[in-house]
Amino acid sequence: MHLLMILTAVAVSWIVRCSWTNSSGNWETRWQRALFFFLFPPLFILMTAIALLCMGPQGKMGGVYTGWFSYVLAFAFLGFFSFVCVKLAISGWRSLQSARHCPLINLDGKQVRLLDTKALFAGQIGFWQPELVLSEGLLQKLSPSHLESVLAHEQGHFHYRDTFWFFWLGWVRYCTVWLPNTDTLWHELLVLRELRADSYAASQVDPLLLAESLLLFVSNGAVLSKSEVCCAALGADVGDRLEQRIDALLTPSIHTPQSRLQSWHNFLLALLPLITVIFHT
Repeated sequence: MHLLMILTAVAVSWIVRCSWTNSSGNWETRWQRALFFFLFPPLFILMTAIALLCMGPQGKMGGVYTGWFSYVLAFAFLGFFSFVCVKLAISGWRSLQSARHCPLINLDGKQVRLLDTKALFAGQIGFWQPELVLSEGLLQKLSPSHLESVLAHEQGHFHYRDTFWFFWLGWVRYCTVWLPNTDTLWHELLVLRELRADSYAASQVDPLLLAESLLLFVSNGAVLSKSEVCCAALGADVGDRLEQRIDALLTPSIHTPQSRLQSWHNFLLALLPLITVIFHT
């Protein structure tokens, strides 16, 4: 019976992921939809594993005796999740320590780490309280007005705590890369993260200046971080998404306050496997 639960959880997760398609609309609507399809399947499998661990290898469920195989399988799955989490945390900590070795300067009242490179780079590196890192090339090549737009974009990443939340999303990605559309949804969330920061910056500075800054990043070969998990940078995932970001900056979007309310009640369905614990004797 427990093995049937595992197979059911995998089948449901596979079907949900396969049903995802690219959506249109503003970044808020797309964000909610992409986040659900990205998170629900792993959560459903995770809750199934936790339920099996709680029930243990002995007893009956639905009149059928349970065994060690499904219990060990669930334990191994949760162990793998824990291992990946620790590994990513260590990698993120090392990136943060590397950023903190850069000299600290004061820029318009902000404490900024200065990266010794002529290439363009601007990013938040860390977790809940990330370090703002700018390159020397950025300070040399950008005008004060363009630099202000870059700082506004990075403030958007800080406002939404992107480095912290994408650490956990990156954890889910690495653990469930075998599920359909994992990388596609991950890159969708990355570009939506940038669109969200762009939108925040556009409310503070001239959107045209930020669009021009993006073009400068592309034309001058921006430095990209090795880790997408603990770094949120202006040049992240620019590539083939540049036109999309420029269009979003130059085209006023219709504000829909109701779309800001994340439909978290949909994720409650992922807790259904926990109910099966009461049927275990």
